[in-house]
Amino acid sequence: MFTGSIVALVTPFKNGAVDWQSLEGLVDFHLQNGTHGIVPCGTTGESATLSHQEHDEVIRAVINTVNNRIPVIAGTGSNSTDEAVRLTREAEKSGADGALMISPYYNRPTQEGIYQHYKRVASEVGIPIIIYNIPGRTGSKIEPETLARLAEIENIAGVKEATGSVDQAIDVIRLCGDRFAVYSGEDSLIFSLMALGGKGVISTVANVAPKETAQLTQACLKGDWGKGRETQFKLVPLIRSLFIETNPIPVKTALSLMGKCAPELRLPLTAMAEGNLKKLTMAMRDFGLLQN
Repeated sequence: MFTGSIVALVTPFKNGAVDWQSLEGLVDFHLQNGTHGIVPCGTTGESATLSHQEHDEVIRAVINTVNNRIPVIAGTGSNSTDEAVRLTREAEKSGADGALMISPYYNRPTQEGIYQHYKRVASEVGIPIIIYNIPGRTGSKIEPETLARLAEIENIAGVKEATGSVDQAIDVIRLCGDRFAVYSGEDSLIFSLMALGGKGVISTVANVAPKETAQLTQACLKGDWGKGRETQFKLVPLIRSLFIETNPIPVKTALSLMGKCAPELRLPLTAMAEGNLKKLTMAMRDFGLLQN
């Protein structure tokens, strides 16, 4: 079972192409700062605008750079079940330790359709699958009862809960038991979900504050709730600044201010508004990520 701080890694671009040198540098940054796992090609990695070839190559590059030091959980979701199967098979072939799969977006399938989608992919691969429940992006929510059904499938290992609802997390943990891991998909709820029995976070803020995010999850896993609460409170202003515009616009901008990669995004994502950039910069300075 994967635990701790798992970063939803950005995909750096340069002149319209993947910036392979910066990608390797970002992976090294996480290895040096205690991140417990890496998700390439998730939503934060702008997977929706990567070509199929780029998608496979980014996952492969991250796996090669990590070199078995921490788990790599490849983002392989799609609104097409056949495409999700292909992406997950390719990630498994490349050596991924697991897969993170967004619930089918735009199609808005029924709960039965969601169940059959994940069941089909799980039957085609051997690596663990983490379900990604984010109705704000997909247009449909995976109900706790559906997750309980999916938890009975051997290699469906857990869920990234990004509904923003603590009640949802409570019901999932209550219905699914210890074999099925729940990860926070909301950085502001890491402490809350882990206090209920969650195993960690699949995180955006970890891109810029990997050490602190890892410390938060480790404190919670050890039952040091005082340290966990203190670290969560410290992170909250930074977290809020990273979501003042659509993710990953702010976090990639923040990484560029830290000198980690260019701020380049792919349309339809665009550069931050000037006023929001000032708010982000101030939050980063307050946190200690920028010196001036």
